Amino acid sequence: MNDRLLSFLGLCRRAKKLVIGAQVCEESVREGRSLLVLVATDAAPNSLKRVRRAAEEYGVPVLCANRDKEALSKALGRLCAVLSVEDRGFADRLHEMIDCEERSI
Repeated sequence: MNDRLLSFLGLCRRAKKLVIGAQVCEESVREGRSLLVLVATDAAPNSLKRVRRAAEEYGVPVLCANRDKEALSKALGRLCAVLSVEDRGFADRLHEMIDCEERSI
């Protein structure tokens, strides 16, 4: 089965508009580069606490990617549970894709 969301995340990574990891995502949010934060369904709550707080403080939306760490890691070639998107077009499209998935369930 072809997963369009994971393929699109791979495209974001190749375009160098995706930051991977809780600590660097928090930095991206605080520096004003992040436009969207995506979180794996099984991300550790302690890893997310600071990222969520920063995102809330700076008005950056945080969405669940509806994928677990294993699926995200396999698609991106690196262990990850928290992602930050640093491009408006990519962020908007990912937001749309996740909204469409949630409505179809």
